[in-house]
Amino acid sequence: MTEAPRIAYQGVTGAFSEQAALQYLPDAEAVGFGSFHEAFEATVEGSCAYAVLPVENSLAGSINQTYDLLTDSVLHVVGEQIVHVHHALLARPDVTLEQVRRVYSHPQALAQCAEFLRRHKMEAVTDFDTAGAAKLLSENGGEGKAAIASKRAAEAYGLQVLAERIEDRPFNYTRFFVLGADEAVRGSGAHKTSLILATKHRPGDLVACLEEFPKHGINMTKLESRPRRDKPWSYLFYVDIEGHVDESPVAAALTGLMRKAAFVKYLGSYPAAETISVE
Repeated sequence: MTEAPRIAYQGVTGAFSEQAALQYLPDAEAVGFGSFHEAFEATVEGSCAYAVLPVENSLAGSINQTYDLLTDSVLHVVGEQIVHVHHALLARPDVTLEQVRRVYSHPQALAQCAEFLRRHKMEAVTDFDTAGAAKLLSENGGEGKAAIASKRAAEAYGLQVLAERIEDRPFNYTRFFVLGADEAVRGSGAHKTSLILATKHRPGDLVACLEEFPKHGINMTKLESRPRRDKPWSYLFYVDIEGHVDESPVAAALTGLMRKAAFVKYLGSYPAAETISVE
C-alpha cells in the first residue's frame, strides 16, 4: 500500500483550509502549520506533497500573504479549490445562546457575522484563527463565551453548535491554490493559467501587456497588484486567465507578453474549479 500524501495548510483541525485540502485529496493526511510560510516551506522541503493556501474571499477580497509567497516561489500552482464558508456559533456544552456575551474568532469571520452579533448584543473579540478560537474555547471557555468557526471544529473539540449559518451574506466563498513541486498533468475539462508580471515604468505599458489577452481571444479572470519588495513605488501584477499554456492562443499571448513586459513569471496551468452559482 502506498502512503497517503501529506498536504500542508495553515491552521488547526477544523479550519476551512483543512476542508479545502481534503476536498482536493480526500484520502490525504492534512497537516496544519502555524503560518502560511511554514506550510509553504514544508512543501518546498518535501515533507509535504502539496500546500493549500487561500488566495481570495468573495466578500473580503485577496489574501496578500499567499501572493507574496508566490513571488519568489519554486512551487507551481497545480489546482484550485473553492470552499463555501458557513460559520457556526460554538460553545461548551453547558453554555446556552442566551448566556453568550463574548464571541472569539478571526477578524474576517467576525466581520462576516457582524449583523448576527449585533442582533444578539454579543461583543466581538479578535483571535488568530477560526478553528484556533474553537480549540482555545474548548480548553479555557466558560459561561458567556463562544467562538465562530466551522461545524467540523465543533466536532473536533467537543463543542456544541448554538447556531448555524450565521454569516450575514450567503455568497461567502474562499478560493484556494494547491501548490506542488511539479507542474500539473494536463487533463480534460477547463483550465486556468496563473502568472506574475511587471511592466516598464512608461505610460501605457500595462495596457499594452494586457491587450495580448483579448488579442488572442483569452478571458482574464483576475488582476491583482502588489508592491514590489525590491523597488519602491513599483508593482507586480498577478493575473489569472482561462486556458492552458499548451493551447495555441495562450502560448501566443504569453509570447507576446514576454516581448512587452519587464518581467513575466509563469506560476502554472491547472484544472479550473467548477463555476459557482449564487444560491
